[in-house]
Amino acid sequence: MSDKNFRVRFAPSPTGYLHLGSLRTALFNYLFARHNNGKFILRIEDTDQSRKVEGAVESLINTLNELGLNYDEGPVAGGEYGPYFQSERLKLYRKYCDELLSKGHAYYAFETSEELEEMRRVQQIQGKQTMYDRRGRHLTGNEVKEKLDSGIPYVVRLKVPLDEEIRFSDLIRGNVKIETNQIDDQVLLKSDGYPTYHLANVIDDHLMDITHIIRGEEWLTSVPKHIILYRAFGWDVPQMAHVPLILNPDKTKLSKRQGDVSTEDFLNKGYLKEALVNFMALLGWNPGEGEDREIFSKEDLIKLFTIERVNASGAVFNIDKLNWMNGEYIKSYDPEMLEELIIPYLNNGGIDTSDREKTTRVVMAVKGYINRLDEAPEHAKVYYQDVSLSAVKKEILENSDAQKILSILKSKIVSLLEITTDNFKPLISEIQKETGIKGKGLFMPIRLALTGEEHGPELGLIAYVLGKEEVISRLETAISTK
Repeated sequence: MSDKNFRVRFAPSPTGYLHLGSLRTALFNYLFARHNNGKFILRIEDTDQSRKVEGAVESLINTLNELGLNYDEGPVAGGEYGPYFQSERLKLYRKYCDELLSKGHAYYAFETSEELEEMRRVQQIQGKQTMYDRRGRHLTGNEVKEKLDSGIPYVVRLKVPLDEEIRFSDLIRGNVKIETNQIDDQVLLKSDGYPTYHLANVIDDHLMDITHIIRGEEWLTSVPKHIILYRAFGWDVPQMAHVPLILNPDKTKLSKRQGDVSTEDFLNKGYLKEALVNFMALLGWNPGEGEDREIFSKEDLIKLFTIERVNASGAVFNIDKLNWMNGEYIKSYDPEMLEELIIPYLNNGGIDTSDREKTTRVVMAVKGYINRLDEAPEHAKVYYQDVSLSAVKKEILENSDAQKILSILKSKIVSLLEITTDNFKPLISEIQKETGIKGKGLFMPIRLALTGEEHGPELGLIAYVLGKEEVISRLETAISTK
């Protein structure tokens, strides 16, 4: 098999938001496909209609596109292996289910939910593994026909071969084996005519020529059932890789109880798509020896990604590291693109961005102080609010030294064509030499005059953002306080 034939799929259920764990699975599939010049397929597993959420598919596609994880085949994109919604493939599943029945690899079962519950209750009392007791295997052909003719509801179950051992090699976890006697006779076709994950998954992966299945480790225990199905159909088994869970810092499974877990939530808070992709790629994967950096472009990740470097152990979701990484991306982001991204957050924070020249300066000033775009309004407000002074602060400004500092600063700024961060700092040094005043006594009056606050960004940044006219106006107001 050549690299050109590699085909992988991301197969989510449309049950709502895109969970970070699902995003990581999609990302690993995408990187694997691109690294190997293969195909990345999106398939929607919507056979459980009761859990389907309206608009979830559209949201999913939009999120993948926004993150740059463009798929080669699937809904909207189309392809030769469609349809890509499982709900549109029901006749296929029925056809292959009938084939299993005719070959003796599956059988009808007619138990009610009450009977199944009683079965489990008895097994629990006896200390046995709770699973279907295979009683449906023993029905005669006539008994099955009679029940079917009577319209009794049924499911179709997999006839697991007994007293055998299933062995397979996982690309991440190595060799795995399990006794077939421990494997449940899994339901393949439900009473409503819809297939279970196990049947639909195997049929679709085969018909769509999937060569590598990369999915979460929660499906590892289902692999023996799938291998039994592949063998029953006489099909080759794709190579498999089961990626580790994403964990909370306390090593529990990542869940909404401990914070946001939806990709959309992180994007809405102002995590940049490039930072999120970078961070998620490093959850459970490492680029190998000699790569001690942590900032990788998508192109870097594609070049470096191999499934062999995915760890078998769980990966801890460190929000502090994500915040740091996102902050690094913000600092180095294209200024014009960053401005367009930040403006909606500023507007939502009640800041008027109609003066685009000032907005450009504000974005330049705040980007070094924020880790998320939604933090921008809090850091930007200092450049828009009126100076408000308490009695204590007024007293500081009324001091003769403060008045001297402000007067000298004003005269120096008047002679400038414009204020920049570079030409403002030397002015402070000059004032220190001329007056002998330094430290807090020098900086505090200037900061209070320009912002009314005792703490904040560098004075050069504040002066640059406010601009020459506004700085002079605020200095004059402060000088006249006496």
